[in-house]
Amino acid sequence: MLRSRVSPCLLVHNKGLVKTVKFKEPKYVGDPINAVKIFNEKEVDELIVLDIDASITGSEPDYKMIENLANESRMPLCYGGGITTAEQAKKIIKLGVEKVAVSSSALTNSKLLIEMAEIIGRQSVVVVLDVKKSMFGSYEVYTHNGKKKVKKKLDIIIQELEEVGIGELVINSIDNDGVMKGYDMNLAEKVRHLSNVPLTILGGAGSSDDILKLVEKFKVIGASAGSLFVFKGRYKAVLINYLPQTILQKIREIAKI
Repeated sequence: MLRSRVSPCLLVHNKGLVKTVKFKEPKYVGDPINAVKIFNEKEVDELIVLDIDASITGSEPDYKMIENLANESRMPLCYGGGITTAEQAKKIIKLGVEKVAVSSSALTNSKLLIEMAEIIGRQSVVVVLDVKKSMFGSYEVYTHNGKKKVKKKLDIIIQELEEVGIGELVINSIDNDGVMKGYDMNLAEKVRHLSNVPLTILGGAGSSDDILKLVEKFKVIGASAGSLFVFKGRYKAVLINYLPQTILQKIREIAKI
């Protein structure tokens, strides 16, 4: 049975767990391993971990950190950051990670996605697209933590990715990142019409109602969030948390297929 997934998204910067606002001002919120331990207890659907330094610095994935995260995690784990070869992806899967996410390298080297699918399986290949609305209202894709704009249009990028063959698409709203005022539903609807692969929406969730609205509209869809699961209250006190079981059950009933 297909169902919606609710996935916390953890950002790693300088070996620590951080949260950003519109891809800026990373705020330290704790140790990644401790966060994984807490999410284990809360029986999280899936965990997304993105190293936001790797692509910027051109460094390889931190395999030791990934191994530690995978060894600790009792939930499916998706890791992204610094992956430029299929061999790196294979190594990460062997460490116990279920999915490997790529972003900038996926847009500059389509052959990489083909090779990854052959080695680790298409279902384990995830592409993350960081999207921002232009002053004219169109959606544009960026890489390198929102610093480099991709010349191709969003619909062309998605079409090409699906032609190559990917397992999942994660759409991350730069405008809504860390704002906690709800998902960009127009962006989600646009991508839903363009895409035929499993889709996860990230950026903007500030409450369980925001996730419910997303699932009520699109049914089987992935809902991911960062701030919602690391902050609590109006003053954003750091507290690793997850949705109550009553809300999760409601989401699963809505999206049941």
